[in-house]
Amino acid sequence: MKLKFITLLSISVFLFGCLVSRPLWPLWFSYQDPINVPSVLGDSTITPDNPYPNRRIEVNLTTQQLNVFDNNQPIASYTISSGKWNRTPTGTFTVWAKVRSQKMSGGNKELGTYYYLPNVPYILFFYNDKVAKKQGYSLHGTYWHDNFGSPMSHGCINMKTTDVAEIFSWANIGTQISIYGKYDPKLASR
Repeated sequence: MKLKFITLLSISVFLFGCLVSRPLWPLWFSYQDPINVPSVLGDSTITPDNPYPNRRIEVNLTTQQLNVFDNNQPIASYTISSGKWNRTPTGTFTVWAKVRSQKMSGGNKELGTYYYLPNVPYILFFYNDKVAKKQGYSLHGTYWHDNFGSPMSHGCINMKTTDVAEIFSWANIGTQISIYGKYDPKLASR
């Protein structure tokens, strides 16, 4: 019962925040159960108090690859889909929230870019001084396409659900994500 109340309260706070355009997201993300996902990257206890400063994620938009580093050693590489309808922002970002699953929607019905996606899995929201938290950029699992290697998103970084589950288990609040490379329109036209 408590979880249902917290869920309803979280949704209400989020919707209110959207209406008044205030960054109320931290209230919405305040309750998270620990998640243990078996991972080739190794499991860890994720808390904001226990950052791993030698862990980082790099995303190359040109090659549509995401690489994971621990102590400057590459430990995993994944094929992704970056922004097609909206470009994925570049720069150095920080993971500020982890959400196991949530609804995502947006785009424009008139332009044919509208989407409504319930239960998007394993979301790692990121931000920096130029990309605000309320913009909602993230890397997350994807069940609605399998065209990885080509831009397909509205700006987020789409990954296979099994791949992002490993990163979700490994990364923590505060993990750095570097996104670089040039958007390639040839990839988007495939």
